[in-house]
Amino acid sequence: MDIHGTLTRSDLGDALHHKVGLSKSDALHMVEQILDRISDALASGENVKITNFGTFLLNEKAERIGRNPKTGEEATISARCVVTFRPSQGLRNQVAGSSEG
Repeated sequence: MDIHGTLTRSDLGDALHHKVGLSKSDALHMVEQILDRISDALASGENVKITNFGTFLLNEKAERIGRNPKTGEEATISARCVVTFRPSQGLRNQVAGSSEG
């Protein structure tokens, strides 16, 4: 798969600066506030749904036995909560459309 680069917090701040007209400092602060709110919601056990983008879901993983791939030794993998992302149908269509041609 062809990798096209990585979108960063700074890139998001620059986009807000150019498209909305916020100062660079205010734009970056807004990006940080949005990401902090998403992180806080997930940390407190809430799923996060952003319409027409996707949903960040919390999934509980049970304790299980895993295997060290180098040594083959068995090891216990602790129970944990993981975050997964399920894109909206619109985002899936947009990404699929961008890879055509």
